[in-house]
Amino acid sequence: MPKATVTATPSTSPASYEAAQEELDQLVSKLESGQMPLEQLLAGYQRGAELLRYCRDKLDAVEEQIKVLDQGSLKVWGQE
Repeated sequence: MPKATVTATPSTSPASYEAAQEELDQLVSKLESGQMPLEQLLAGYQRGAELLRYCRDKLDAVEEQIKVLDQGSLKVWGQE
């Protein structure tokens, strides 16, 4: 019986946070469908982890920028 091989595809960075979120949403739907072969499930999980890390990094960067703009202290919206 021939062994199934998994071909690695190079990961690409999403164009934006929104693009990463959209791809992640679609990927989660596919993974939850239960219709993917095991090799594709693993590749999908790995891609999902990359997308999640990308989104978290972007959110962290935005939070740091806000802290700098607010001189180190986050303010509640509407309060001055």
